[in-house]
Amino acid sequence: MFPATRELSRCTASGATDVTRSIMSSFAGVSILEDGKLCPSTTTFVETRSECGYHLLVVQGYSRTKKETPTGQSIESRGFGVGGRRWSIKYYPNGENSSCSDFVSLYVSRLDGSDRKHVDARFAFSFVDQVEKQNPVYIHESESETRRSLFNGSYWGCGTFMRRDALERSVYLGEDDCFTIRCDIMVCNPQDASGHGAEVLLPNMHHHFNNLLHNKVGTDVKFEVDGETFDAHRCVLAARSKVFMAQLFGQMQEGTVIPAVIQIEDMEAKVFKALLSFIYTDSFPMMEYDDMDEDEMSQLMEEGQETEAIEDGMLLQWLRDLFVAADKYDVQCLKCICVRQLSKHMGVLSVMSTLALAEQHHCQELKEVCLKFIQVQSPMCLQAIMTTNGWDHVYTTYPSILKELIAKLASNQRK
Repeated sequence: MFPATRELSRCTASGATDVTRSIMSSFAGVSILEDGKLCPSTTTFVETRSECGYHLLVVQGYSRTKKETPTGQSIESRGFGVGGRRWSIKYYPNGENSSCSDFVSLYVSRLDGSDRKHVDARFAFSFVDQVEKQNPVYIHESESETRRSLFNGSYWGCGTFMRRDALERSVYLGEDDCFTIRCDIMVCNPQDASGHGAEVLLPNMHHHFNNLLHNKVGTDVKFEVDGETFDAHRCVLAARSKVFMAQLFGQMQEGTVIPAVIQIEDMEAKVFKALLSFIYTDSFPMMEYDDMDEDEMSQLMEEGQETEAIEDGMLLQWLRDLFVAADKYDVQCLKCICVRQLSKHMGVLSVMSTLALAEQHHCQELKEVCLKFIQVQSPMCLQAIMTTNGWDHVYTTYPSILKELIAKLASNQRK
């Protein structure tokens, strides 16, 4: 479900020369869709010679594109160049085919004319403010993005990029009915000045730091969390977290000694382990599913809960726990990812608990997502929301939120 950290391999073309290039994602232009078609002012071809570049697709008037473009039909961006190749983006407001008609589909198409050479490339689609998904290392390692050898005219992408109903209640669709997609392309065998393939070496610092964490060489601080101990390096923690910086180096008098073991309360060991993993590798940690034994699972199923619902509940709890840990230690990038994932997996039965979490940790972005989600629900769904424990908790603990919610629901009546 989440990108896992995997062994990094080099992207090379057959017969590639010993040429290395630094990986930087370069801007490769923008396309604006207006009145259901490509805006004429953005049809000029833009190219970056970098092997890693991105193009922005601005969709203005999303509702119109959804209404006027049937399933199976796309609106295409202008052409743009990355890694010596020409590309375009295909946007399907109602899905690329009937099997994904409830989704927005996005594809990349190659536009190289008569060029029939293979191209090894990776692609990633994200909303423009999803910065955690726009790192070249993330693109290379993402499980969902498979390197392909593409001929001219072929295309690759994601038929189920995002459900339309999820998009319509998300923070990505602005009040002006617009959103912006960022398409990152990494060409693994670009052409150098001589026309030969050039070898691309991706940075592997995060692997080195991951090894440093696990082999414990040079560790100088120890934590005890929920009965488990973890060894780490003070400098690494301090570099990544202002809280750790203050705790491990701040206001230290001469002769002050760090405790042999630092105790951490109110956090599970698996959560602290995941926090350390992110601090060292900058990769979102995988969820551990082995915490519930068979008896607990059987009991929940006997109570009428489906396996999928149980797993969804476990996932939400995992994301909430990581969010709290990231907020406690001021690891902003991890907190940002957790907010995005909580927004993506929001549901009628969980929204109030997430809203309470957002209010408790003063996260305005997550709070707005929750309020907007509730605002667009049907009366039947609103009734279901009001029967949850999360509703009772918000009602007694954060009554001011209910005033904001009532104001938003009242605004629906005035429209």
